[in-house]
Amino acid sequence: MSTLFITGAGVSAESGIPTFRGEDGFWTIGSENYTPQEMATRAMYEQNPVEFLSWYYHRFVTYRHHGPNSVHNWLKDKQLITQNIDGLDGKAGNPNYISIHGRIDQITLFHLQGEEVERFTAPWDQVDESNLKDSLLELFRISKTKGPILNESFKPYVLLFDEFYTELYEITRAQEMMLAASTMVFMGTSFSVNITQMALDVARHNQIPVHVVDPSPCHVLHNQVTYHAMTASEFVNHKAIELDLD
Repeated sequence: MSTLFITGAGVSAESGIPTFRGEDGFWTIGSENYTPQEMATRAMYEQNPVEFLSWYYHRFVTYRHHGPNSVHNWLKDKQLITQNIDGLDGKAGNPNYISIHGRIDQITLFHLQGEEVERFTAPWDQVDESNLKDSLLELFRISKTKGPILNESFKPYVLLFDEFYTELYEITRAQEMMLAASTMVFMGTSFSVNITQMALDVARHNQIPVHVVDPSPCHVLHNQVTYHAMTASEFVNHKAIELDLD
């Protein structure tokens, strides 16, 4: 039996990290001039990098020291694809999980999508918050006049709304994990991103049973779905052992 777990922001909520679409979520809080949907784009990074980096720093990076919770710890030896960029599954000790949308603790060179590129440790601890914007531009090697330069400037290791899945985000391995799964468990996700739809397509095509874990679970189009209207921690503490998910 091979169970694949696919997690979203709800799993990290108990670690004090806001979900995306709640009242205090990342996508409800934008900058002074732009919505989150406008901010979280490659176009914004290219055209207004100081605005992009400042928003990214406040909305995501300030949570970088939060720790994993009981769900991350339970998932540390499981087959796992997470939509979260918080890195908490790595902190919990999962050596092989896929962070399909990137990680806040890493950066890459600014490159054309699809090119092979190395990942580096993000320089967040070197940021001078008293001079935030200039400090971010300097650390990311971005000119105030020229903007980001390919293969010279740095970019956060994060998949943005107007980007697509590439090998940098381990998309092939993620698809292989989906195809090998005998069961899929979706935890704390709103099913509003491409990776969950991709997984559901595989589940429907291969008639793979699906479990949806969320206090207000989204209903999905599949004839083998079990809904668990509870938090991820409640599921881990009360249902997962009973279902023999491994």
